[in-house]
Amino acid sequence: MPGRNHSREFKLQVVGQVNAGLHTRAQLCREHSLAPSLVHHWRKEVEDRGEAAFTDGAKTDRSAELHSTELEWYCGQLALENSNLRKSLVTAPSKKGTR
Repeated sequence: MPGRNHSREFKLQVVGQVNAGLHTRAQLCREHSLAPSLVHHWRKEVEDRGEAAFTDGAKTDRSAELHSTELEWYCGQLALENSNLRKSLVTAPSKKGTR
C-alpha cells in the first residue's frame, strides 16, 4: 500500500524471518500486504548496511545521492545549452559594425 511507513524494527523482523527461513517472502507479503519488491529492497538494505540499515544515515546518504544526481543533470543541461549556443554563433550571419 502506498504511503505507509514501517518502523525499523518491523523491517528488520520481516527480513530476519525471510533470511532465517521461518517464512517465505510471499507468505510475509500476503500477511502484511507488502509488495515483494519492497521486501527485496529491505533485504538488500540489510545486506549492504548491516546494523546501520534503516537508520537516519540511510536518509542522509539517499539525500546526498539525489542531490548529486540533480547536479549532474543540471551540468548536462548547461553543457547542452553551451553547445547549442556555440553552434548558433558559428552559423549566425554577422551584422555590419559588429565584430
